[in-house]
Amino acid sequence: MISVVYDIKVYRQVLKDIIKEDDVVVELGCHVGNSTRIIAQMAPKGRIIALDKSPESPEKFEKIIAEEETPIEFLNCDVRLHETLEEVARKVDEMGGCDVLSVDLGGGYHPDTTFKVFFIWSSTLKPRNTIIRNRGLLDFIHSSSSSEVIRSENGWLESCGDDGIPPRLKELKLWSPKL
Repeated sequence: MISVVYDIKVYRQVLKDIIKEDDVVVELGCHVGNSTRIIAQMAPKGRIIALDKSPESPEKFEKIIAEEETPIEFLNCDVRLHETLEEVARKVDEMGGCDVLSVDLGGGYHPDTTFKVFFIWSSTLKPRNTIIRNRGLLDFIHSSSSSEVIRSENGWLESCGDDGIPPRLKELKLWSPKL
């Protein structure tokens, strides 16, 4: 399932609805960790990889990681870089796969960047569920119409297959069938 929302309260409620206690969650755009705390509460036996390039994030996450019992790993990095995706894909593979992909990159800004990040990350990690918080994408969805029905039942676009996986990661699949 792929959910697209804008309101932060709705976003956090959807997180509560889809996360199971032992899920592996990848959170792109965690900022200072307010939603990460909710994820940690919902997945007390799971693993969380939270990523953000904000300069405010590292200090806040030191405190969160010290306080939370759920294993949270924070990476201060740019989610648009292939190197970041490669690193996280390896970690997630070692954890048994990604259950939930959470994408909150600026809320209402840059729907094109948000969609590209979603497409590449979800194609690579193939999560069970994805939640995207972005006003522009939500506006587009509710303003569009089509007579064609193309639907994915998982948290990634199954109809696209592996098209979104960056070439360097596709190359790694030749060496490891787990990616």
